[in-house]
Amino acid sequence: MNEIRPLDERTIDRRSPLPFYVQLKDLLKEQIESGQLLPGDQIPSEPELCRRYGVSRTVVRQALKEMTYEGILLREKGVGTFVAEPKISSASLVHSLTGFAQDMASRGYKTVNKVLDQSMVPANQKTADYLDLEEMAPVIKIDRLRFVEEEPLVFVTSYLPYEMCRSLVNADLTERSLYDCLEQDFELRIARGRRLIDAIVADEYQADMLKIESGAPLIRVESVSYLEDETPIEYFVALFRADRSRFDVEIQQFEGQGDLGQNMGLSINELFLKSS
Repeated sequence: MNEIRPLDERTIDRRSPLPFYVQLKDLLKEQIESGQLLPGDQIPSEPELCRRYGVSRTVVRQALKEMTYEGILLREKGVGTFVAEPKISSASLVHSLTGFAQDMASRGYKTVNKVLDQSMVPANQKTADYLDLEEMAPVIKIDRLRFVEEEPLVFVTSYLPYEMCRSLVNADLTERSLYDCLEQDFELRIARGRRLIDAIVADEYQADMLKIESGAPLIRVESVSYLEDETPIEYFVALFRADRSRFDVEIQQFEGQGDLGQNMGLSINELFLKSS
């Protein structure tokens, strides 16, 4: 355990309209961002923060609780509160079809896949609809636990039409990208994807896989990927640890939709994301 580092002498501005707990959050965040507090450092106890900043325990608890929810702090019961490791940022799953492993490698992270299941199963109705198949048609199901720097970050389940890539069921995907395998072994190149992102809480199985508490927040990404001829080739559900993940999105403004809107698949109710 690292030693508690001294905090600076700034304090709460009692004339400010900002609530005290918001000011306390900002003070602690500034110290983390400036490097005064580093990942793994323990911050002072609640009584010490109360004394140092002249605020109530309710204020301190609210500030720490919100910083914990945001993944900035990590609270260990009976031990203390620590600065969390920074979240791992990904751009690939939001607005690009760059593979997750390739995206992490470009950012200097080492990734490893643990394949939990790789088998042929009958498609349920939802999977069949996404892949434009008959219900109960054979699909290849792949469950992977993806580690970044030896830490479990995402649990992903992929479904692919069995008839389009039969031998994939036996492919070694431990250190190989699924998209690379599809393109190199089966000449199946993914051209665009349609993705939905929402938030859920982890059940006991998901929590056990990702080494988090049951009920902890997860970022869920559902996706359907298409070939150039619009044939759906993959449906996946990826569950990211919310405490360790964030997504980078670049936004540009265009006048009207026109051909661009059609190429991106924009409609009133949907946004289809296409690789550049």
